[in-house]
Amino acid sequence: MEVSAVPLLEVPELAGEGWVHGFTTRTGGCSEGPLASLNLARRPGEEDARLEENWRRALGALGAGFAPADVALLSQVHGPEVARVTAPSGWDRTLGAFDAAVTTTPGVVLAVRAADCVPVLFAAEGVVGVAHAGWRGAACGVIPRTLEALRALGAQGIRAGIGPSISGARYEVGLEVVEALEASGVAPEVFVVERRGAKAYVDVGAAVAAQLAAGGVERIGRIRRCTHADPELFSHREDPRAGRQVGLIALA
Repeated sequence: MEVSAVPLLEVPELAGEGWVHGFTTRTGGCSEGPLASLNLARRPGEEDARLEENWRRALGALGAGFAPADVALLSQVHGPEVARVTAPSGWDRTLGAFDAAVTTTPGVVLAVRAADCVPVLFAAEGVVGVAHAGWRGAACGVIPRTLEALRALGAQGIRAGIGPSISGARYEVGLEVVEALEASGVAPEVFVVERRGAKAYVDVGAAVAAQLAAGGVERIGRIRRCTHADPELFSHREDPRAGRQVGLIALA
């Protein structure tokens, strides 16, 4: 297998001495076809050997000696449930049906997978977290639930980093999505880019940022790269066969 460098996208507002973090792109892996090249999820046509190698490369880029066995994965179901993690699942299984996770255990790498939805990383002294916020998750409260779980573990001065997701210019949805996000407490002018009859273009990342701010997070950073427009990122809407990139964070 040809080995190439794995770039990690970092959020300056999330930088800290007690943890490491980064968002992968689709660059630097060994998968082929629609999954090329750094796919990090079980997908049709993927081989376990390639998937494990991709995890090895991604975690190598994260540093601190992490290995695929150190990952804590979630079966993301677009809901609000948060897992409190004390041990990893490993790259080849999940901890259960959760869309967010928090931990105070050093050496456990929390991972959130995405290919248009909004991945969020959280950090504070002694505690880190992740959340997967598609519009359904954002509407049903995954962000405030994650903040609540972090604070239950003693987190103060929480920072958050929002990873690449589909942009408002590319995400056309029905008005039921607008109504659901508005019902969660976010004003439509925050996230509606344009209305066209019974459709709207929606920036879910902007809604998530507003929820973070409303939840008391003062340091919020966002990587403004659109998964649907950027060929270096996986996009499910662009190609349903696409792989998944991940957001990674761990107490170092």
